[in-house]
This record gives sequence, structure tokens and C-alpha cells, in this order.
Amino acid sequence: MGNVTTIGLDIAKNVFQVHGVDADGAAVVRQRLTRGRMLKFFAKLPPCLVGIEACATSHYWARELVALGHDVKLMPAQYVKPYVKRGKNDAADAEAICEAVIRPTMRFVGIKSPEQQSAMMLHRVRLILNRQGTQLSNAMRAHLAEFGITAPIGRNGIEQLLDVIADPTDERVPADARFCLEMLAAQLRIVKEQILENDRRILASARETELGRRLMEIPGVGPLLASAIVATVPDPAIFRSGRNLAAWIGLVPRQNSSGGKERLGGIYTWVLLSRPVLSVTSAKARTSLKRWSLEPGRRGSLRLRVDTPAFVKRTHDRCHCQAMQQDR
Repeated sequence: MGNVTTIGLDIAKNVFQVHGVDADGAAVVRQRLTRGRMLKFFAKLPPCLVGIEACATSHYWARELVALGHDVKLMPAQYVKPYVKRGKNDAADAEAICEAVIRPTMRFVGIKSPEQQSAMMLHRVRLILNRQGTQLSNAMRAHLAEFGITAPIGRNGIEQLLDVIADPTDERVPADARFCLEMLAAQLRIVKEQILENDRRILASARETELGRRLMEIPGVGPLLASAIVATVPDPAIFRSGRNLAAWIGLVPRQNSSGGKERLGGIYTWVLLSRPVLSVTSAKARTSLKRWSLEPGRRGSLRLRVDTPAFVKRTHDRCHCQAMQQDR
């Protein structure tokens, strides 16, 4: 196995498939490994190129293999799929990964550090908590509506309903229903407290890094967006420009073109990285943004509306410039 130069590694929870080739592209290793044998196997190999699909636990295994001296490349699974030659199984997937990793036009995913993954976990948990809060609010609205009790949309309406639930003298709500609604109200209070604590942690994580502080200097980029970019983009050099970063987020129409006919679909954006920017719509924010864009050293003047995807692209272009300056 000393002549192995490239390895395709198909990872899972407990079983891993290895497909290795030599410098001529001939297969020299086809082996199935258990979790306990993974690192021992790669520790015996000379440094080589290892390709892994960017999926669950891939960043952990990439860091472990890099520590052993290997050159690890992560690839999106959809870019590997075209290289599968036959029916889907672990061996075929590992061979496809080994073939895809040496393609000159392949696009790779940066390896995240434990700190970046922890910051990303803050954002994902925040989304879960927000969904749970919405679910609890909707449940209380629906249950109270059965007794003819309604409230306006929004937080003020929920506060009115919580006052009704907490009032034992309100005879419109039966005792058993009040017992159930009090449990939902208690859960909602806990979720709100957890969301506030989570937001404090996100603010602290955004201020901990120099890149995060630089990003927050850009109008329209607050702690939420700055922390998300720092956690999501481990290596800004992967993107040649801010346009590529915006396209990666999803600010481009989906295409289904063929035969010379262009068929453009809708624009799908990653809410986490686009909605905070789109919130900059007030006149004060526009004035501040224009003043910022005219400062010495800024790239050009502002000629875009701030409530359009074009503004989001421009903002992420600035984020990319700040990140690249940080790397230099």
C-alpha cells in the first residue's frame, strides 16, 4: 500500500469504505473499515490525497486525517454523484469520490474548525427554538379560539392570550383547558429565555474574532449575519469574488435549460445569510449606507436599492472583500 496516492473515502456512522489508486490511476486498495480501525489504517499510509463527501461528521474526519499528514478535500455530494458508474453502494461511492477528487474543475468545501462548527450550532439551535416558539404560540391561539378568545397577530396578541391563561377568574376557559394551556405557556417562557441567551452567545461569538468585528462595520451586517458568515465560510479564498459567494448562498435563479433554450426558475436564498441584510430598508439606514460607500477605500458608490437581492449581493461582495483582507 506504499504506492497509494489518492483515496476516496465514503464515511458513515460505523462503517467506512476506502478506494485507493496509484499514480497511474490503477486501483490498489479496496477495503471496508470499522470506526475503530479508521485512524489506525490511515496512520500507516504515507501522506496522500483523500477525498470525502461534505456530509455529517465529514469535518471531524477531515481534521483527524489532516493531523496525520494527509491532504483532505471535501466535496459536495451532488458533485460526486455523476461519477458513480453503477448501482449505489459503499464501494461504488468510494470509487466515485476517488475519481471526482482529482478532477481539475472540482469545487471543494473548506474544512471547518471546532469553533466554527460550534458557532454554526448556535444558529441552527436558534432556528429550532424560533420554530418551537411559533409552534407553541399557534397552538395556544388555536386552543383559545375554540372558546371564542382571539387576539391580534404578533407578540402583543400573544401577551394578551398569556394574560387570559394566567387569570384564574376568567370563566371563559374551563379548568382542564387552562391546565393544558398553562403547560404550553410555561414552555413558551422557557423557549423565549433560551432564545435570548442564544442571541447573547451569538453576539459574543461575533465579537470574539477580528473578522466578525470587521464585518459588523458594514451597514446591514449585524452580529447575526457576521457570526453566520464566519461560521459558514471557513476559507473565503474558495470564492473568487463576492459574486461567487452570493451565488453560493443562492442569489441566482435555478436553471433547467436545454437545447439552447434558457429556462430560469425562481431565486432560492439561504434565509440565514440573506434576510438580515434585507432588513436594511429605512431611510436612516440608506443614508448611513451611502455615506459608508463613499468613504475612502470603499469600492464604488451605491446605486442599488437596499431591499432587493442585488443589494444582498453587493453586501456579500463587501463581506468577501473584508474576509480576504483579513486573510492577507
